[in-house]
Amino acid sequence: MSINATLIAQILTFGILIWFTMKFIWPPLSKAMDDRAQRIAEGLSAADRAKAELKDADARVADEIKKARVQASEIIDKAQQQANQILDKAKTDALGEASRQKAVAQTEIDGLVGKARESLRGQVAALAVQGASRIIQREINPEAHKALLDQLVTEI
Repeated sequence: MSINATLIAQILTFGILIWFTMKFIWPPLSKAMDDRAQRIAEGLSAADRAKAELKDADARVADEIKKARVQASEIIDKAQQQANQILDKAKTDALGEASRQKAVAQTEIDGLVGKARESLRGQVAALAVQGASRIIQREINPEAHKALLDQLVTEI
């Protein structure tokens, strides 16, 4: 066989190989590459959307944290006001109770003072009677009588 026939056979075989490759191998291979490129593009798009959603979520979280801090501050202020009200009420109640106890104690003191006065009156009366009996036992002398009354006054 000659070189020309071999070359023509090789060209013909190469052409058949090119045709076969273009007809049966290249389309599925091209389709697989296009599908892969499309999946990569979709993945990049999804990543971009996820970044945007993450940014939005971060903004919402920051807003919620601000709201929570404001609410916590309001709750703390209300609690402080309630504590002050309770403290003021307790002070008022304590002052009222102290006044009531003071009044009760003053009443008791007044009662005891009255009893002491009554007791003293009884003792003074007994001393007066005793002094009078001493005066009567002696003769009625103004100077002796004055001395006995002075002594009685010092005893009282």
